[in-house]
Amino acid sequence: MAEALLTMSMDEVAKHNTKEDCWVVLYGKAYDLSKFARVHPGGAKLITDVAGMDATALFDPIHPKDIMEKLLKPDIMKCVVEPGSIKPQQVAKPVVKAKAAPKRKVASQGAEEEEWVFKKPPLAAMLNSFDFESVAREVMEPQAWGYYSSGGDDEITLRDNHLAFQRITMRPRILVNVKEIDLTTTMLGIPCSLPLYFTATALAKLAHQDGEVAIVKAAFKAGVPYMLPTLSSYTLDEMLGACEPGQELYAQLYVNPERSRSEQYVRKLEAAGVKALFVTVDAPQLGRREKDMRSKFTQQGSDVQDKDGDEAEGEVDRSQGAARAISSYIDPSLNWDDVPWLKSITKMKVLLKGVQCGEDAVLAYKAGLAGAVLSNHGGRQLDTCRPGIEVLPEVMEALREAGCKPGEFSVFVDGGIRRGADIFKAVALGATGVGVGRPVLYALASYGSKGIVRMVQMLQDELQMVMRLSGAPNVKMITDKLVLTTNLADHIVPLPTDNLTRLTYQSLQPAARL
Repeated sequence: MAEALLTMSMDEVAKHNTKEDCWVVLYGKAYDLSKFARVHPGGAKLITDVAGMDATALFDPIHPKDIMEKLLKPDIMKCVVEPGSIKPQQVAKPVVKAKAAPKRKVASQGAEEEEWVFKKPPLAAMLNSFDFESVAREVMEPQAWGYYSSGGDDEITLRDNHLAFQRITMRPRILVNVKEIDLTTTMLGIPCSLPLYFTATALAKLAHQDGEVAIVKAAFKAGVPYMLPTLSSYTLDEMLGACEPGQELYAQLYVNPERSRSEQYVRKLEAAGVKALFVTVDAPQLGRREKDMRSKFTQQGSDVQDKDGDEAEGEVDRSQGAARAISSYIDPSLNWDDVPWLKSITKMKVLLKGVQCGEDAVLAYKAGLAGAVLSNHGGRQLDTCRPGIEVLPEVMEALREAGCKPGEFSVFVDGGIRRGADIFKAVALGATGVGVGRPVLYALASYGSKGIVRMVQMLQDELQMVMRLSGAPNVKMITDKLVLTTNLADHIVPLPTDNLTRLTYQSLQPAARL
């Protein structure tokens, strides 16, 4: 039986206010973050600046209330703070910035630059997913944009995830009765309005104050499943509480080094009626995301990459802080021998998220898993990995050779889906459905839950058009006979310039150009 926590006054807690002895109060409990501060992804200074204080007001807008218990060891929780003992000067308050229209320097007709004031267009003006991305870039905080938009290293894979779809060409059939088009399908036992789901993405509050709660609501209205993220801004209970009666969900799992924590989390998901568990297997360490790293460098209060004289005081380069910190809640030792354990702790369907070759898909099939997501983590991990859509033909062929029958093993693709045609191409090559992540976040950041619903409606409209023009009146009629993959694996074939991608993509910059 766990020991009851001590109750201490805030004055006593406030004595622990140094780098070496750093206690922080969150939601009425004091935590010793002295060691964790050294590997905090945002740098130690964000934590040590509030040592001995109540930092709930700074913490709450981004993090879920249960993240400390979920990710860090129990012994960091030191006491319950005596109710009513917290003085106003012991409360850390966020810096309130004047709300101003986003501005960007643009070249004028003269020699000098001038400021351009951004005016957000109405939701009705959004015609494609790139429109949402362009608006999100203007309305989001720079640090949030840097986190969402960044990819690994040179961002080759990040960009190729979408460009790969353009290496697949259409082979439409004519004189097919396409008066009625049926986009509906079933994925892992869940009826869907189209073969699409919202994949798990971390910290949705960075986009909008309603975060994952807004995504849950939008998923229901759009008629698609949402994969609940492990690293959410809201607690699991809060996300589940936002569900409508009968709404069905998937969930993502990062396996914790303390397996009992993962088991407890999985039991809670199963009790809530979650249909399928997607175990992330492509992130034993975080990739180097330089846009994110640079935005942290400029973040007020952060000491990320601060090496001007602080090394002598024990400060280190935080550019890999997140990579080190991730080891506290993601088990890098996870391997194929653990699959029987994963299957044993739940009755939910278990899939692997992050498969990138045919051999691993076959191993997952032979291990008795329900499916796999062909994913490179949105181009945020190992750069120059192949896009999931490029891996798909290899995986389907390998599964056929292994004796896998149609419908026996579900294969999903995520990464780079921006058009209804992209969904069509993935399904044509054998995918059960596709996952979208960044488009959901960008629509959320731009217009809230309504923006997400409109984004899905646009994808539905595009997919319906492509199905009609290709001669496929329903999802089952979308086959590999309707597409050509001759150039899919050829990365040298010149393509017409994709201006929407070019104009919304924020290029990496060397330090001297910042």
